[in-house]
Amino acid sequence: MDRLIYLSMAGAKATMQRQEVLSHNLANVSTTGFRAELTAFRAVPVQGDGASTRVYALESTPGYNNEAGPVAATGRNLDVAMKGNAWLAVQGLDGTEAYTRNGALDVNTEGLLVTQGGLQVLGDGGPITVPANASVQIGSDGTVTATVGNGRPQGIGRLKLVSPEAPMTRGTDGLFRAGEDLPADPNARVQDGALEGSNVSPVESMVAMIAAARQFETQMKMLQGAQEREQHASKLLSNQG
Repeated sequence: MDRLIYLSMAGAKATMQRQEVLSHNLANVSTTGFRAELTAFRAVPVQGDGASTRVYALESTPGYNNEAGPVAATGRNLDVAMKGNAWLAVQGLDGTEAYTRNGALDVNTEGLLVTQGGLQVLGDGGPITVPANASVQIGSDGTVTATVGNGRPQGIGRLKLVSPEAPMTRGTDGLFRAGEDLPADPNARVQDGALEGSNVSPVESMVAMIAAARQFETQMKMLQGAQEREQHASKLLSNQG
């Protein structure tokens, strides 16, 4: 009887966690450069005397869908969409180097090139400083040029673009990290005047949420069935006594 309870309880917990991931993905369907989170579970035996045949479902290291999202032209000079496996290096709030596919950039009051969320964009040689009242252009190789008035364009830096060979880890701040600072990839390219959208499919996410909800209901019915069988067994034993 308790094996049925373990099975139903473990399945219900895993289904709830899946619902949380699907809800988070669906909430970011319009987030620029967002990577859909994946769920994975593994069966772990319950430790203890008399429980060697019981297993419990635990969430394993979740990954992310690395497929590229749709690219939409914006016509804005400071918007860039990363091509292929390229990622943009930024400085996280914790001071560490992190990576993102969100190429919506801006210039802050100090003249530094930042993301629209205020994170400092890293160049091959450090932060990129934009002259006051300059018009900025970003080349396909990440080279940043600035033009002041009628003057000649001058190079002020190059975006640090990396191409990770292994999957990275998503942090609680939404940025990705590789465990160590990755080297700049000279072959990485961007598309200027465009942004990459989220790779979350709203239709697939909604269908998956409906399926998970039905699965959760089934597991709850299994728990109720186990409770009813336990009650019937208790009655039979009490009558015999």
